[in-house]
Amino acid sequence: MTIETPGTSEKAMIDRGAGARGVRRLLFLGAFLFVFSATLALFGHVYGAIALLAIFGVLSVVGIAAIFALSLGLLQFAGRPADEGIARAFLDSLPTGTLVTDGKGRIIYANQAYGEATGAQTAGDVRTLEKLLSREPEAAEAIYRLGNLAREGREGQEEFRLSRSLAGGYDAAPRWYRASVRPLPGSRAPLRAWQIADISTERREQESFFQELQHAIDYLDHAPAGFFAADEDGKLAYINATLADWLGLDLAAFQPGTIGIESFAGPEAATFLRGEAKGGEARTQVLDLDFVKTSGQRLPVRLLRQSARAPDGAPGPTRTLVLNRAMEAEGARSLEAAELRFTRFFNSSPMAIAALDAQGSATRANPAFARLFGQSAAGGSIPLAEAVREDSRESILGALSAAGRGQAGIPSIDVELAGSSARSVRLYFNAVSDLTDGSGDSVIVYGVDFTDQRALEEQFAKAQRMQAIGNLAGGIAHDFNNVLTIITASVDFLLLNHRSGDPSFQDLLLIKQSANRAASLVRQLLAYSRRQTMRPKMLNLTDVVADMHLLLKRIVGDLVKLERHHGRDLWPVMADIGQFEQVVTNLVQNARDAMAEGGTITISTRNVPADEAATLPYAELSHADYVLVEVADTGSGMPADVAERIFEPFFTTKEIGKGTGLGLSMVYGIVKQSGGFIFVDSKVGEGTAFRIYLPRHVPAEIAAPARDTAAAALPNARIDLSGTASILLVEDEDHVRAGNVRALKMRGYEVHEASSGVEALEVMEEIGGRIDLVVSDVVMPEMDGPTLLREMRKTRPDLKFIFVSGYAEDAFAKNLPDGEKFGFLAKPFSLRELAVTVKDILDE
Repeated sequence: MTIETPGTSEKAMIDRGAGARGVRRLLFLGAFLFVFSATLALFGHVYGAIALLAIFGVLSVVGIAAIFALSLGLLQFAGRPADEGIARAFLDSLPTGTLVTDGKGRIIYANQAYGEATGAQTAGDVRTLEKLLSREPEAAEAIYRLGNLAREGREGQEEFRLSRSLAGGYDAAPRWYRASVRPLPGSRAPLRAWQIADISTERREQESFFQELQHAIDYLDHAPAGFFAADEDGKLAYINATLADWLGLDLAAFQPGTIGIESFAGPEAATFLRGEAKGGEARTQVLDLDFVKTSGQRLPVRLLRQSARAPDGAPGPTRTLVLNRAMEAEGARSLEAAELRFTRFFNSSPMAIAALDAQGSATRANPAFARLFGQSAAGGSIPLAEAVREDSRESILGALSAAGRGQAGIPSIDVELAGSSARSVRLYFNAVSDLTDGSGDSVIVYGVDFTDQRALEEQFAKAQRMQAIGNLAGGIAHDFNNVLTIITASVDFLLLNHRSGDPSFQDLLLIKQSANRAASLVRQLLAYSRRQTMRPKMLNLTDVVADMHLLLKRIVGDLVKLERHHGRDLWPVMADIGQFEQVVTNLVQNARDAMAEGGTITISTRNVPADEAATLPYAELSHADYVLVEVADTGSGMPADVAERIFEPFFTTKEIGKGTGLGLSMVYGIVKQSGGFIFVDSKVGEGTAFRIYLPRHVPAEIAAPARDTAAAALPNARIDLSGTASILLVEDEDHVRAGNVRALKMRGYEVHEASSGVEALEVMEEIGGRIDLVVSDVVMPEMDGPTLLREMRKTRPDLKFIFVSGYAEDAFAKNLPDGEKFGFLAKPFSLRELAVTVKDILDE
């Protein structure tokens, strides 16, 4: 039923306000005084008549005084204020049913609309909402919550549905009601205002609106054309069912803002779609390209795209209509089909393609061109020459001039794009000035991004150059080791026959010292070629650098400030502590030499997670965790051509006589042999930073390496180095072999010698295998040392072996079976080191 709006003349059904209570109190007081006086008079009390006369006299005086006071304006009737009357009239005529109760739930006020809403005909029929609806299953819970709010002095609102009308009567349709409660401020006693309204009509209007909206969405979803809306970042805000079906998307699982345009249009087309129109104006754009379905198949479409703009002029959301060109092409004529195929090829090509006018500005461009050269160049706002670096602009202008003359076979041009992208692009120009279609096109340009190819070529060339130099250095070091071994052995023999008082003794010592110095240079060459002996163990680089602080302070001197910054919880690495200390020392020395007038050297360490390593501008770094050691200075820096060759052997920028050019080569080799990477970043006048990335080591059980007995022995220890064992000495260098044979025979050993592995097997067979120890070189013609070991172990599995080499034992140990035991002696060595190694292996 419809609630009729009561007129302003209607009165409240119940009104127990403060004014009514005041009148009753005044009448009660007057009645009491008269009854009291009359009682005294009726019982003959002497004072009864006097009391009546006194009361009448007092009331007369009060009345006369009140008349004069009213005349003078000193007294007014205590009527209702005007605003209270307006409020009362408004409340009485309010179309919403209103009920006021006190703290005990007693009804203080109820307007006529409340009675009509609840079906109350008289004041006696009026009941509170709690009593009226507490037994209604559909509304009981809502009324219970409102009652709790009322008792707590808070306000609230609930909506509920009833299968019948509260006003009574027959109404088959269910009704919707809105009930609310709130406290009334300003009253002495706590009062609550309850309101109830029939909102069935409002609900029907809402349902009708949502139904119409649903119909509109349904029409859009099932339209014969696709549609999607995207925000300014290219995220989909809406996609209709038709387009979702074309693309194979699950519309039920679609969440606005979670899918980007590039998910089905590709990154190049998405870049083009997110771009602004030429000149920045908002207009409808038509674009033909291919969408990619979730199944991987291509869908040719035509887009009608319109972009909105925010009030401040910034790019806003876009709305795009999608037409399925596959359906259109079925009945198209051959010319239109050819145009369609060309448009698809043009917009879907991964090669950047654009048509340029005579000034070099683009008249048409595909998405790949926009991605490479930017929206300004693709839209024709700037000419192509301004999108590349200045050193390439003359070449582009020359190619455009040649195209304008109709020249054929214009050579391609390699350019670097302007800005911070540092992309390399190869441009191909094709003159089209003979066209008469009125388009104004002068040349078609094709661009191929070969940045990654160039980086790989440079990386491969650098690796090849460094590998070739390393092989050369390793070969030179091997030959030098043989020569130095002969020199060292010969000097040791001479020193045995000359005492300290001999005039030749000092010359012999000088020769030996020079040989040792040469051996140090050879070790640097071996370090660069990654063939030196290393003893890696688990290290904490923070502790290593901290232990070196005093040494590094002495190296840098007083003019240079040394700072250290260490990352927390540094991961462990596997490295040779001695070799790593040489790396840090060498880098600090170079940094000091670059700051003749003083400066600051900073050594920093920190962890580099795999995700961060993937973002670094170093293609060599694999996706793994690393520990970074950075040595940076504030010195003079280096130009790019010098930094490119800084790790090559014998390359130095120092004055003649102040450096061998092997320091940084050794650093490079040690880092590479440790499985790490080293990079240099230098700017002239700003300083240089060397960054070393060593792979994170996860602790595990590690097999102990072969023991270097010569290095373990104390050089001056007095031990018995004599023996009587039978030794087979295999060495292809005659003078080295002769010196070693002589040294071992002097210690009492029985020595057999061979110049190759094949000859060693023959000697072994001749003497019946009566050999206790084999001392063999590693690199020999016909048969190398590891092959000789495998052959001899077939008949003598317990035979002891010592390998002699100028290379690291790891370089050949990998060619031996796992768990193979052997001794190792690094060239060059002294006669004592040879004797100590032989003694130790025989005593094991």
